[in-house]
Amino acid sequence: MAIMERGATDRQHDERSLACLDGELVPIERACIPVTDEGLLRGDGVFEVVRLYEGRPFALDRHLERMSRSAANLLLPFDRAAVEEDARALLGAAKSGDALLRVLVTRGGHRVALVEPLPALPQSLALGGVTYAPTIVLDGVKSLSYAANMLAGRLARERGFDEALLVSPQGSVLECPTASFFWVRAGELLTPPLEEHVLASITRQLIMAVTDAREQPTSLEDLASAEEAFVASSVREVLPVHTIEQLELPAPGPVTDATAAAVRAEIETALARAVA
Repeated sequence: MAIMERGATDRQHDERSLACLDGELVPIERACIPVTDEGLLRGDGVFEVVRLYEGRPFALDRHLERMSRSAANLLLPFDRAAVEEDARALLGAAKSGDALLRVLVTRGGHRVALVEPLPALPQSLALGGVTYAPTIVLDGVKSLSYAANMLAGRLARERGFDEALLVSPQGSVLECPTASFFWVRAGELLTPPLEEHVLASITRQLIMAVTDAREQPTSLEDLASAEEAFVASSVREVLPVHTIEQLELPAPGPVTDATAAAVRAEIETALARAVA
């Protein structure tokens, strides 16, 4: 795998300006797929976003496992070994620091890997409920079809919130557009069950493993008794919630703090083990 020839201007680019397209490292502005690719035209494809810590990916294997399942559920041809090779080649060439690795495969058969900067995150979030009907056929699929998720966030921000809390037409709390949702009642950590068509998030799985959290069907009315809440994702790790609609919450509360510490400790242990 080699980097394309580049001129003097290209050599001035920083390391994050590289991408890997179909196994070839190229300047990111030259990483192009055909406009006829149904990944672009119809959002038909799969993706994962992996957190990088000083350039080292956390849980890359688990992300690729989920990506494999997503592709299988979409009946999408998927070469896991090639995707992993692309990712590792890009990380070997890009001094990425604390960042994000995005990998995707399109219906047109194209593989893309790129490094993105971490977004600026607030200290805590205000969540506004948005009615959302999950597409059942896409259960367990992390597909490129993310327009509904992005629209939900915009609708919540139009109402003055930071992010959406997705609620089914039947009134069940699900998750956030790009994060899992956890809340605390009577000191117990709870999260909506996967059976509610919630994505099996890598960070959600980690929290379930390192805490006593349990699944609990939840409505917005149930959240009136919440003592704390937070969202969780690879990008955010554990991010406190200070408002859900009109409900004000401590941010962070003690359970949130303890969960964040447990998650970070597990991440640091895993990264240290990978280096060793």
